[in-house]
Amino acid sequence: MPRLDRAFYINDAVTVAQMLPGMDIVMPSASGTGRFMITETEAYLGHDDRACHASKGRTKRTEPMYLGGGHLYIYFVYGMHWMMNVVTGPADYPQAVLIRGVTSFSGPGRVTKGLCIDGSFNREDLASSGRIWIEDGGVRPDLTAGPRVGINYAGEPWVSKPWRFIIRNE
Repeated sequence: MPRLDRAFYINDAVTVAQMLPGMDIVMPSASGTGRFMITETEAYLGHDDRACHASKGRTKRTEPMYLGGGHLYIYFVYGMHWMMNVVTGPADYPQAVLIRGVTSFSGPGRVTKGLCIDGSFNREDLASSGRIWIEDGGVRPDLTAGPRVGINYAGEPWVSKPWRFIIRNE
């Protein structure tokens, strides 16, 4: 299966969030290559999106979102969970897609725990990394779209945006 190239990630976060379900996160290791099909995503669309971390401005924490499409933005939340986001769009226009589910792991905290993703993956370049990337196997599942989770602080219209994408029947 082909690894996604930089051109894929330059799309906006909503487009990428709709396209990633059905694709595989690939992580080679000494015990073999792990493949995890993405089953659920959420889009965060830059400065104007009040639910996006970048809406508060450029900070040390959000800096990876400004690198441009294809990098990982990994952050720690609630003092216990790493969150894995795929940066999208051109450099200096911060957007990202939260990986909320993969085969065997549902929920963004369980995803990173199950895949052993931690802060060392922050800024990793999916287009060239030797330890993590995404491949397109041509699977195009039916998706359900709905509102994002846990963003009530953002207010309307951001709370109701249907930017969460889940493989139907998952």
